[in-house]
Amino acid sequence: MTASAAPYYRPVRDECAIFEHAHRQQLPLLLKGPTGCGKSRFVEAMAAKLGRPLVTVACHDETSAVDLAGRHLIRGGETVWQDGPVTRAVRQGAILYLDEIAEARPDVIVVLHPLSDHRRRIVLEGHDEEVVAADGFMLVVSFNPGYQRGLKELKPSTRQRFVAMAFDYPSPELEAEIVLGEVGCEPKVAKRLAMLAQKLRTLDALGLAELPSTRLMVDAAKLIRSGVEPRRACDVAVVQPLTDDPAIASALRDVVALAL
Repeated sequence: MTASAAPYYRPVRDECAIFEHAHRQQLPLLLKGPTGCGKSRFVEAMAAKLGRPLVTVACHDETSAVDLAGRHLIRGGETVWQDGPVTRAVRQGAILYLDEIAEARPDVIVVLHPLSDHRRRIVLEGHDEEVVAADGFMLVVSFNPGYQRGLKELKPSTRQRFVAMAFDYPSPELEAEIVLGEVGCEPKVAKRLAMLAQKLRTLDALGLAELPSTRLMVDAAKLIRSGVEPRRACDVAVVQPLTDDPAIASALRDVVALAL
């Protein structure tokens, strides 16, 4: 991956510079913020900018240490070792991105500890090997501290192994710029979608499990650009992904109607 292939990312503050400093100093990085606020896109853009391969793992409660480190497999009557994604990233000197790390099982966190301090290595107990990170390796993890359904948090002993940056939804002006940069739609469409997102995020009384992300606004803009009527585009790209409750969906459609 090269800088010329970098995906679109609009910096908000000094996050790009902090990422580069952390990479140079071999410091692991924790990104915290709500779903859809740009954490994953940021990592993709920085991997491209730095010219490093990117290995991404979406963590969940079934993700085990074996899944990430590797395992023995039977092939052609022989037992062979197959590296997992974490081990591949360590060997390649890649940027390893573990998304929603708080969702992973405790044994995964234990495996990551030697990678997140001065040792920068992974111990493959089932393979009797210790792999030291190649030059360029960087560990990046993310989690959503406001995730309302899982109520999962990272232990302080784990958090303190990382330098950390907080992400949040952008201002309406910046969000309109992001939608415009991502989609190339009409500026007035981008502006209205950004204002819609801002309005929906203030409707605490609706009790949405998650607030509307910039990603949803980008999806709506793509549908509008392709010819879908704006309110219908917002219904399928914003309202329906946010809720299954008919009353809440109706309230959201009322807000969409006022915005578009």
